[in-house]
Amino acid sequence: MNQTLKEILADPEFKEGEAWFRHAFKAQDVLVKEGDIGNTLFVIEKGNLRVTGQVGLEQKKQLQAGFCDLKEGDIFGESCLHEIHRRTATVTAISEGCAWEIVGDKLNAYFEKYPDLGYLFYKKLFVILTERMKSANHRIENLLAWGLRAHDIERHL
Repeated sequence: MNQTLKEILADPEFKEGEAWFRHAFKAQDVLVKEGDIGNTLFVIEKGNLRVTGQVGLEQKKQLQAGFCDLKEGDIFGESCLHEIHRRTATVTAISEGCAWEIVGDKLNAYFEKYPDLGYLFYKKLFVILTERMKSANHRIENLLAWGLRAHDIERHL
């Protein structure tokens, strides 16, 4: 993924400051906040980030749960490639670093002009999203099993 994106970002037709931006960040900086409207995706050039989200508990209590940590080369915010959307999680820096912020509609327009690069990008993105789905399924299975044991429900199954 990184090589394809580096090639795109190096292209003079895909202008920095218009189609993409480079952002330095420090530990504790929030790059994306859950609920905000977004039309950009991010790629971590260097550093580490944590993805968290609000989890509702009983009696209107909220917990800021950590979903995963991201590192150099990881991508997030990719759902903006199809439409402007509400961010589904908060992404906070856990170390100093730098990220590329890429405008979704500019990237799509670029892929219209250069479909070979678009194919390579989406092929790699598909692999990333498939791995995320497998990981999420595994976590859900573990949480379900824990809940069944914690509430002594498994004896009824």
